[in-house]
Amino acid sequence: MKNNIHQEIEKIRTELYGISQYIGENPELGHEEFKASKKLSEELKKHGFAVEMGTAGLATAFTGVYDSGKPGPSIGFMAEYDALPEIGHACGHNLIGTMSVAAAIGLSKVISEIGGTLYVYGTPAEETTGGKVTMADLGLFNHLDAAMMVHPYCRHEKSGTSLAMDAIQFDFYGKAAHAAGSPHEGINALDAVIQTFNGINALRQHILPTARIHGVIPHGGSAANVVPDYAQAQFYVRATERAYLNELLEKVKNCAKAAALATGAKLETSFYELSYDDLKTNEALSEAFTANMIELGVDPQEIHEKSDGGGSVDMGNVSQFAPSIHPYIQICHEPYACHTVEFREAAMSDMGFGGLMLAAKCMAYTAYDLLTNQELLGKVKEEFALLQGKQSAAEGNN
Repeated sequence: MKNNIHQEIEKIRTELYGISQYIGENPELGHEEFKASKKLSEELKKHGFAVEMGTAGLATAFTGVYDSGKPGPSIGFMAEYDALPEIGHACGHNLIGTMSVAAAIGLSKVISEIGGTLYVYGTPAEETTGGKVTMADLGLFNHLDAAMMVHPYCRHEKSGTSLAMDAIQFDFYGKAAHAAGSPHEGINALDAVIQTFNGINALRQHILPTARIHGVIPHGGSAANVVPDYAQAQFYVRATERAYLNELLEKVKNCAKAAALATGAKLETSFYELSYDDLKTNEALSEAFTANMIELGVDPQEIHEKSDGGGSVDMGNVSQFAPSIHPYIQICHEPYACHTVEFREAAMSDMGFGGLMLAAKCMAYTAYDLLTNQELLGKVKEEFALLQGKQSAAEGNN
């Protein structure tokens, strides 16, 4: 049966190449991916998927469903397709969206014989506001027995972890005055921002080494001879676990509160992007995916454990509600980093497309295993239930 899936994906090789190249040549920022979402959803419709556009109230999101008509597990494939400012698809999302669509189409050709339901979720704006966050908060993934996606990279890596992340903004409001003629009449909002940075820098000595705090000053005044009456700071605060991040965020907020108190400025606190949770890889599901990589010809020695890294992905939010994996597929021989021009070119190369095809088959094979192997499905569910229990206990202790 897996051979049939392989052949079905190969049958649409030309179409898949055209889609990935089209998206790569027409990069669109988050929530502006109208061309990409239309291209991917139209391909699903051609193969009998029922498609809903505008899922979760997001204009460029979609949900494609293929119901076998028989009872069985529900499997979700996540499609990303947003680009980066100025450098386009330098994270390879032109490949990600296409490979998830390909996996679902390949599996749909045999699912009527085995039962179950396939879902393809078009999830916009992974690079910024995280469409999966909104969709997860609305409970759209709660019914899934498994959720998966694959990310291109410079080598094969197993699904691992990611950092939970909050994007916090501090707006300080002071009082303008002539900086030389009447400085005593002013309240310096920029001083409050600088003191916030100083407080956070002092805090770094007392946080876990795996945590990260990094920020910028988008607004700091307009003229050196005017006491700034408005200044703004934005920070990403990250940690390996959401529970610790919540604790750390309160300490960061206190740094800003202290700065406001010290300078006399008024403080407004907000989040300028949606929050990402840490990725909880389902190891049973990950092992099945790795086994299928090997079955498809990848040398086991070329499949690495997830390397240490400080990134955050909105797939982490999905993993809180459904057993999930987020492995990596090699698309280049050189150690190009994501979000670079070199990686963008790799994502448009023949090797990049080869990675797309491999990832699509691996996902389809893994989903097939879940649909047909009750023992594997049971392990995946048991592991996820244990995770849910641990999270509930941790929340109860906080």
